[in-house]
Amino acid sequence: MSDKYVFINEVGPRDGLQNQDVHLSKEDRLNLIHSLEEANLPGIEVASFVSPKSVPQMQGANFIVENLKDSKCDYSVLVPNLQGYQEAKDAGAQTISVVPAATEQMNQKNINMSLDQSIRTACEIMSLGKSDKKKTRAYIAVAWECPYEGQVEENHVLKIADQLIEAGADELILADTIGAANPASVKSLVSKIIDRYSIQISAHFHDTRALALVNVWSALNCGIKKFDSCIGGLGGCPFAPGASGNLATEDIVNMLHQSGYETNVNEDKLMNAIDQTSKVLNYKIGGRMINWLSKGS
Repeated sequence: MSDKYVFINEVGPRDGLQNQDVHLSKEDRLNLIHSLEEANLPGIEVASFVSPKSVPQMQGANFIVENLKDSKCDYSVLVPNLQGYQEAKDAGAQTISVVPAATEQMNQKNINMSLDQSIRTACEIMSLGKSDKKKTRAYIAVAWECPYEGQVEENHVLKIADQLIEAGADELILADTIGAANPASVKSLVSKIIDRYSIQISAHFHDTRALALVNVWSALNCGIKKFDSCIGGLGGCPFAPGASGNLATEDIVNMLHQSGYETNVNEDKLMNAIDQTSKVLNYKIGGRMINWLSKGS
C-alpha cells in the first residue's frame, strides 16, 4: 500500500442514522450500505447491536449483518454490552467495536454504566473478540472534551487506552464526540498515543466548530492514516448535547485527493450515494463542500 494511502471508514449507516427523525427500514439501510460499497469505501460501520427501545433507528442489526457476506469491505458493528456482543457474534459479525467514554457522566448518559463498568465491559468484549478471532476496535469517546465534565486530561485517556489494548483491542480510535478538539490539542494527544502504541490508531472527528478537516490534517501530520467519516455530514450522538454532525465523507475524500493522497473512493459514486440517502431521508444532506461538488467543479 502506498504511503500516500489513507483509509476512510464510513460510519453513516450506524452513527449517521442513529439520531435521525426519519427511521429507515433495514432494507433501506442495506441499500445505503451497498451504494457506499459501490463507491469503494474500504470500511463501513453497518449496524449497532443496541436495544431497539433505546435506539429504534438501529433495529434489525442482525438482518443487516446476515445480508452482508462475502465482501472485501471491512464491515464493523458497534456493541455496547455483552448481550450485544453475543448477538453480533451470532449474526456473523467479523469486526466488533466498543465505545466506552472517557468520563463518568458520559458513560452514565450513553450506556447507563459507570466509567469503571464501561471500561471493564469493553475490555471483556475485547478479550472475547480476541478469543473468537474477531477484529476488535476500541473507541474512546469524548477523548478531548466531555459535554458534562469539560476537558479530559490526556493521562486519563492514556490509562484507558492501556486497559483496552491490554485486553486485546486491535485498533484504537480517538473520538472527538462533540467536536471540541482543535489542531493543537489533536497534535498533543495523537502524538502521545502514537509514540506509546504500535497498533492501528485512528481518529473520529465531528464538525461542530468547523474544525474537523483541520483536525484531520493535524492528525495526518502526526502519522494517522485512518479516519472515520460520515456521508453527508450526518450524525451527532443523541446522548451528547451540542454534538452536531460527523466530518462529511465527501469533504475528507476531496481534501485528501486535492492534497495528493489516495483513498480509492470513487467520488462520483459517493455523490450518487449522497443523493440516494437524501431521497430516503426526505431532505438534502451534504457537507461543507457539497454545493461545490454538486456543480462538478
